[in-house]
Amino acid sequence: MLNELKREAYEANMGLPAHGLVHLNFGNASALDRRRGIVAIKPSGVDYDVLRPADMVLIDLDGKRVEGRLRPSSDTPTHLEIYREFVHVGGVAHTHSVFATSFAQAGQPIPVLGTTHCDFFRGAVPVTRQLTRCEIAGSYEAETGRVIAERFRKLDPGEIPGVLVVGHGPFTWGLSAAKAVENAVALELCARLAFQTLGLRARGRAFPAALLDRHFRRKHGAGAYYGQK
Repeated sequence: MLNELKREAYEANMGLPAHGLVHLNFGNASALDRRRGIVAIKPSGVDYDVLRPADMVLIDLDGKRVEGRLRPSSDTPTHLEIYREFVHVGGVAHTHSVFATSFAQAGQPIPVLGTTHCDFFRGAVPVTRQLTRCEIAGSYEAETGRVIAERFRKLDPGEIPGVLVVGHGPFTWGLSAAKAVENAVALELCARLAFQTLGLRARGRAFPAALLDRHFRRKHGAGAYYGQK
């Protein structure tokens, strides 16, 4: 069973460069077996072209290494905070994809400007606050997860499965690691479309809320009718 978890995490990680979402060693993905409380995550600093399923590191939700000879990703504490706070999440992905990271570095949310966005995010993709000096000097990666959770105190992480960490980059999540990667692909596409749309016209025209809800509900929830049963 744990080998299957490693395989899931490995395939999610390999999906990041395959979709052009990472450069060099930036980025990571993880998968959670919530029943066992075990997370499989990419090892820190290992090149994607030599990565193997057996290299995935297994840790528990307290960050204790369960299996693996390599050190887990330095972003592991952020992943763990997301898993602890968002109880329906089974996979997390982090990238430094160009357009989403541009919005993060600008400290701006990705606005709803069209139905492509609505198919994946029921609202703007939010941006976190800046970490304090004490948070940066302390358990930086864990504090990053905490500011993500803080940003979602009045938001539904199931309806907006992604966030921009200000000055850093995007994190996405889903019911599985594969879904987290799919949401990372969608987030980067939405960021690119928003960047180019805002270059064509000034911000200010509100997107219709009714159209946002209609497109989101076509794919999500009990009344979803997009695709095949």
